[in-house]
Amino acid sequence: MNSDSDLQIAGDILEVPHLLQAPREHPATVAEFAGLARSVAADRAEWEHLVRYDATARWYHRLRTGPGYEVWLLSWVPGQGSGRHDHGPSSGVWTVLDGTLTERTARGTRALRAGTQRVFAPGYVHEVVNDALEPAVSLHVYYPGLTEMPMYSPQCSAAAVLGADADAGAAPAR
Repeated sequence: MNSDSDLQIAGDILEVPHLLQAPREHPATVAEFAGLARSVAADRAEWEHLVRYDATARWYHRLRTGPGYEVWLLSWVPGQGSGRHDHGPSSGVWTVLDGTLTERTARGTRALRAGTQRVFAPGYVHEVVNDALEPAVSLHVYYPGLTEMPMYSPQCSAAAVLGADADAGAAPAR
């Protein structure tokens, strides 16, 4: 025996069908949705030429759809924000592609720079703002696709939204 292990593989391991998983055409797990967001973010040729900056309203563009999910591209000029909101029954992932965005929740404020990725659960309440002096771009993956975005008044107390603001990650703002 030439090995320190008692396990030996006889024959072609690739012929054992139950050990192989067919690649999925679409994501189905949180890790796969996060991977989708990372792969789209890394492929600047897919999205960079689509970005527009609008001083009067946040710009957004649906980049891709799949069974039950959507991928959105958003731009933020300095001063633009989403308002305090959640995403109803949708969960997902958002990634800052360019610039810096600020996320405000009942638990605090954090600056998110290019490359930062956040996962969010249904009902996560937050506000996203471009507090920087440069424009920003973000990518948002929603599952299921975004059907509602309840807004909350800024006067809403932290205690009132804390139940919906479990720190499961950050939510995108479209």
